[in-house]
Amino acid sequence: MTTLVCFHAHPDDECISTGGVMARAAAAGIRVVLVVATRGERGEPTPGVLAEGEPLWERRISESYASAQILGVQRVEFLGYVDSGMMGETSNESPYSFWTADVDAAAGRLASILREENAQILTIYDNNGGYGHPDHIMVHRVGLRAAEMAGTPRVFETTMNRDHFERMLAKFTEAGEVPPALEAALEVAEDETSTGAQEEFVASLDEFGKPESEITHAVNVADLVGLKREAMLAHRSQIADDSWFLTMDPDSFASAFGTEWFIETGVPRAEGDPFSDALWPAE
Repeated sequence: MTTLVCFHAHPDDECISTGGVMARAAAAGIRVVLVVATRGERGEPTPGVLAEGEPLWERRISESYASAQILGVQRVEFLGYVDSGMMGETSNESPYSFWTADVDAAAGRLASILREENAQILTIYDNNGGYGHPDHIMVHRVGLRAAEMAGTPRVFETTMNRDHFERMLAKFTEAGEVPPALEAALEVAEDETSTGAQEEFVASLDEFGKPESEITHAVNVADLVGLKREAMLAHRSQIADDSWFLTMDPDSFASAFGTEWFIETGVPRAEGDPFSDALWPAE
């Protein structure tokens, strides 16, 4: 049996970048395993969600199991590290934070799971963690080392297609309209066509994802975006009812999350070649 292991930094990360691939794999009879590095202790809880005295980390673990069930995941494991917070925060250096973990020690924990599962496929993040989050960067470093230790043959770095989002932005700008999701990203208050905000956002894309030329796989999961949204809903401590994730119109949601992008480690795509559209061979 083929086994796919998806390695993520925090509870809820699995929904956004690999939720469609996980669900498709499960439906195809592939065993899907979710490994989460931290318990997401540094997250900002949605007001009113936690019971009095309820630790955020306990809720986030239970939400991970609920999301995993929706996506067809058969096993969930936590490596036990502490959420490091955003880059530059003092929490980066806190005891047991994932950012300060010894890479070989952390990789050893993941490698033991890869061996137990005889995993053929591992997903991690790109070398900048998608957008520079310290725990995401560590997922990349630890994941590569663990795959080396365990002999996992195929490693895919989930990323965001920088050029795709630039094209989306240009399209909306030309039309003179910004959908609610993009408006939130641009932090536009009243003027939906604020050129300054758009230019600032475009400049920030240098730290966002990877250029299209580096991407090897574009997996169309448009038929599964409803399931991805349902899995996001399981993470109520982080995603409020009025969150832009949940209030996006269906077309905008499909444009943003209907394709999952990957870079296969060590297997570059030749210039002019089409993207591959699956992480495993067709049976």
